[in-house]
Amino acid sequence: MNNAAQLEQILHDRLGKVLFGMEEILHGLSIALIAQGHVLLEGAPGLGKTLLSKSLAQLLGGEFGRIQGTADLMPSDMTGIHVYNNEKRQFELLPGPLFNKVVLMDEINRTGPKTQSALLQAMEENRITLDRKTYQLPDGFFVIASQNPLDFEGVYPLLESQLDRFLMRLEMNYPLLETEMAVLKKYDRPGGGHAQEITDLQPLADNLISLSQQDAAKVYVADSLYHYVATIAKISREHPRLALGLSPRGALAVMRCSRVEAAIQQRDYVTPDDIKRVAPFVVGHRLLLTSEAMLEGIGSLQIYQDIESQVAVPRDLEIA
Repeated sequence: MNNAAQLEQILHDRLGKVLFGMEEILHGLSIALIAQGHVLLEGAPGLGKTLLSKSLAQLLGGEFGRIQGTADLMPSDMTGIHVYNNEKRQFELLPGPLFNKVVLMDEINRTGPKTQSALLQAMEENRITLDRKTYQLPDGFFVIASQNPLDFEGVYPLLESQLDRFLMRLEMNYPLLETEMAVLKKYDRPGGGHAQEITDLQPLADNLISLSQQDAAKVYVADSLYHYVATIAKISREHPRLALGLSPRGALAVMRCSRVEAAIQQRDYVTPDDIKRVAPFVVGHRLLLTSEAMLEGIGSLQIYQDIESQVAVPRDLEIA
């Protein structure tokens, strides 16, 4: 078993002690960790997003920070502020929750556009500029943002530039009956009963993520697959029901995640099935529907699947 496959197996084994019925979510998180990208979780409140983020922070051996999205949340509530130290006679940084290794931005679409935009530099550059001073964020800085469905009251749709910074969007749905019974039996004690379980999670080996990234970097990608993804992106930009198609950053995200998917499957080359597996996670939140398409009730993934069906799947991969 290579490092990438081992990383995913550990996430399933260890996080499976505190989380139930999240196999697909954990697979997506494994890809995001190796591909070094942030994740947008979409779903109703109460599905375990905070528990998931806390558990992941413990597994990564880092600090966890939680930001609750509200309409009056200010950028300084996330980044921190400079305060004056009378003894040293200078301003010092009082860091905000963004300086943790794993950050949960809960209900991100309840914040206003100004606050949403404050996340851009942190997510894209791994650093924060505050009062003309730049501060580096921890290595492996990882944002998990939860988003309420847009038909909820008091939500602001995320800016297109903000959405494009998330490597993938994962949808959290209500659990199956058997899974929910397991959750109820484990966490029905006063206080939830999961604090000790999180503390007992054994962290990953220090170099496992970097070794997994090396596995993904060695994966071979045939030119025909680059052409396949570029063609899909081009068609999406010309689609009559899309106001905004797949950006070059989005196409790159598909390829990065496809490499990781191949590595997790213990292959040293990407196949069209790898692209088909990861594309729904990567593409759906990047496609902006026209107002007519929204009125018709058409989803972005439905349009993507229509585009995908128009493009011939490469058969000759010229495996190196």
